[in-house]
Amino acid sequence: MASTIPDPIPGPQGAQVTPRDTDRPGRVEAHGIDHIPDSERRGHPRELFSVWAAANVNYLSLVIGGALVLMGLSLWQALAAIVVGNLFWVLTGVLATSGPAAGAPSEVITRALYGVLGNRVNNAVGGWLVSVCYFALNLAAAAAAAFALVERAGLTPTTPVKAAVVVVIAALTLIISVYGHGLIIKLYLPITLVLAGVFAVVAFAVLRHADLSYAPAAPLTGIDLWALLLAGTTMIASGPLSYTTSADFSRYLPRTASKRAIVGWTAFGAFLPSVVVCSLGALAATAVDMTDPQTALQEILPGWFVPVFLLALVLGTIAINALTAYSAGLALQAVGLRVRRAVSVLVDGAVAVALTLYGLLVSNFLDTVSNALQVIVVLSGPLAAVYVTDVLLRRGRYDGPALSDETPGSPFWYRAGVNPAGALALVGGIVSASLCVNTLYTGPVAAALDGVDLSLPVGMAVSAALYALLMRDDPALRAARATV
Repeated sequence: MASTIPDPIPGPQGAQVTPRDTDRPGRVEAHGIDHIPDSERRGHPRELFSVWAAANVNYLSLVIGGALVLMGLSLWQALAAIVVGNLFWVLTGVLATSGPAAGAPSEVITRALYGVLGNRVNNAVGGWLVSVCYFALNLAAAAAAAFALVERAGLTPTTPVKAAVVVVIAALTLIISVYGHGLIIKLYLPITLVLAGVFAVVAFAVLRHADLSYAPAAPLTGIDLWALLLAGTTMIASGPLSYTTSADFSRYLPRTASKRAIVGWTAFGAFLPSVVVCSLGALAATAVDMTDPQTALQEILPGWFVPVFLLALVLGTIAINALTAYSAGLALQAVGLRVRRAVSVLVDGAVAVALTLYGLLVSNFLDTVSNALQVIVVLSGPLAAVYVTDVLLRRGRYDGPALSDETPGSPFWYRAGVNPAGALALVGGIVSASLCVNTLYTGPVAAALDGVDLSLPVGMAVSAALYALLMRDDPALRAARATV
């Protein structure tokens, strides 16, 4: 029987280094979308806590938290929407269990849902395109904080200076993404601790000024209140629902790792900081004008601390974008681009930098992208629902080597490379959600309900139900359920 350990690769000074040794902080990760053998698995689910915590102490969460109050909710209504919306991180945790089971990233596991060829479309749109847009938006947010730092240093943020700042931040982000999993696991614990310390100071300053009894001058009631609560909850939930790639960061764990621990550490690692930072944004909105959070918070922070706060905003954005770029690189490979993962990550970074520079320096392009992403929940909700349903139906059991088989003989080839059940379930969920949406446009169902946006629950429920129904007799799924 042939060995399952891949051939050694050249190391420094001619030494031979196996891929077991390449998933280290100081080495560029050797694996991409290929299957990771059991012999190369290690670690503990608790490592996932800092990965998700570091990525969720960020500027965007402050903005969203403040936006809920600006939209017309009372403080306690906003806090309720924040907690409920962030409960969707549990789904991210469930998806993470598929990584150790398959020894593969989400971008490969979803072949079980959509088929080998159908999954390429899924990765191109739901994976790569959305990730690059998020990368550009987050990069623009980090750049805004960095521009403020440049001004405090006495420099004029001219166009060349702004371009240089964007490139430097992107380069720091891509270094983490290129080195990959080992560096992420090692680096994100200290990043989490640093960001926690910084935001503890922010929390102290915010709580000193916040009005805990805040309510809008004209409180909303009835259908208007429910419409706004649902909209706010959907806005919060769009964050966790966009991370259908959590298996990317758990796939190196041993196959025997506790599923409960994987769900718990992933979900809690993201839920806790997201709730705290979003809540700080809502609390701050009761004291200052959070239409410009970065400037507003400087009014209540100690003067000496403002540069530290701005640096923390940049660091938090680098942490979240490094995960985004990492997954986007895997998505590009899964689309069919035959390049090393490190190269695909650099391609993603180059596209994102170009989008960011164009948006910041030439036009309002990023505003257009931001508006488009408001409707992404119409896609991300059904995508997450189909994936979670598949994990539950298979009882978290996946055949990694079979998923890596892209030939017509693969058990995941289905019909002409497409799984009709996954495709129909996804389309059904998207169409249903589109009828209920009330963001950039108002769907007929939302119009009939006086603007209440039910796109998130309806889209997810329809997708999950259709997928479960259409996959009930699938032989590969039944085989997975029968596996001991």
